[in-house]
Amino acid sequence: MSVRRKGPRATIVRIVTYLCLVSVAVIVVFPFVVAFATSTKNSQDIFNYPPTLIPKEPQTVDPTEVALPDVDADADEPLPLYAFPDSDTQFALVDNDVSVAEFRPLDDVDRIIRLDVTSGEKTGEVVIIDGAEEDIFAIEVDGTTVEAYRSRLTSGGQFVSLDDPTDVRVELVNVVEPLQQFGPRLENFEEVLIEKDFGRSLTNTVLVTIAVVSGQILTSILGGYAFARIKFKGSGPLFLLYLGSVMVPFVVLIIPLFQLMLQVGWLDNLSALIIPFMFSAYGTFLMRQFFISIPIEIEEAALLDNASRWKILWRIMVPLARPATATLATFGFLYAWNSFFWPLVIINSGNPDGRVLSLALSTLGGRSSTDLNLVFAGAMVAMAPPILVFLFAQRYFVENSASSGLK
Repeated sequence: MSVRRKGPRATIVRIVTYLCLVSVAVIVVFPFVVAFATSTKNSQDIFNYPPTLIPKEPQTVDPTEVALPDVDADADEPLPLYAFPDSDTQFALVDNDVSVAEFRPLDDVDRIIRLDVTSGEKTGEVVIIDGAEEDIFAIEVDGTTVEAYRSRLTSGGQFVSLDDPTDVRVELVNVVEPLQQFGPRLENFEEVLIEKDFGRSLTNTVLVTIAVVSGQILTSILGGYAFARIKFKGSGPLFLLYLGSVMVPFVVLIIPLFQLMLQVGWLDNLSALIIPFMFSAYGTFLMRQFFISIPIEIEEAALLDNASRWKILWRIMVPLARPATATLATFGFLYAWNSFFWPLVIINSGNPDGRVLSLALSTLGGRSSTDLNLVFAGAMVAMAPPILVFLFAQRYFVENSASSGLK
């Protein structure tokens, strides 16, 4: 017997295969990582360039613990810290709305010096700049008096050094580097769930999903077992007719289903999201195929022991059909949880107490279009349960495909 040795070519193929698999995994997972990172950022950190995956928050100092001039000792708001390129010390932003004057020295008009608007004294002389007369000011820069003209007035911030409170600077806030530290903002989830009325929608979605999944499992088990084991007249054509409803696009049923819900008084009612979807032709087909794959000798042995059909179903068939039941529950959960079009049609009063998660997320995207961190926090709340359910039930998919009659 000859033994086939693995050569360099096989090793290269294996390496390339693993690299491809890792690349695909990164491509699939990366959007979820970005979404989660964005959901834990503050609104300003989202638009920082270059973007980063690690959420950051500004470093701050408590004004009650640090002696800073021009700061109210009873102030509760922490002061953000900044760093100037020409200094190794940290500066606190004590006022972000002060009038700033931009001066340009006469001997270097490309240089910009920003000072408080009250800084500088007019010398009484003027200079012609771009055809316009500009007053000349005498300003003090680094202990030296410099003649300059005032190019414009704007608003900026007043910064004070933590090491030297007498070192007070005026600068545009957006041109100074803020000091940041790692800090996921988990308060985004609390704000979404409480202040944005997301919690009520989450509760409604959980109730609807549990009811729909429970109803589909119950009706599919009963229908699937009846079509698989109980022989009655017309069972074949009836099953084909029932299964044929899968071929009908749901959009065709929107108007008649809406009219039916209107007649029974379920408009803007969660019952309209539950009752019509508790019956699943696909679920019945799935359970029927699985029950057919179970050896009939097991039931015959139970019948010899005087077990009823009902007892055989719930004591024998249902435990054996656990993989198919888990698969059906997963599909039903994903459909009920992510349903958007039908809730948009039937829950149209604008009452937030009747919304489900998909509608609330759509509304949140419109109301908080500038607060993308809150939008992504809502999206993570909506995505987390389906991901967890799939990770929990994925082993049943393999078991179901290996043991059922579906090939």
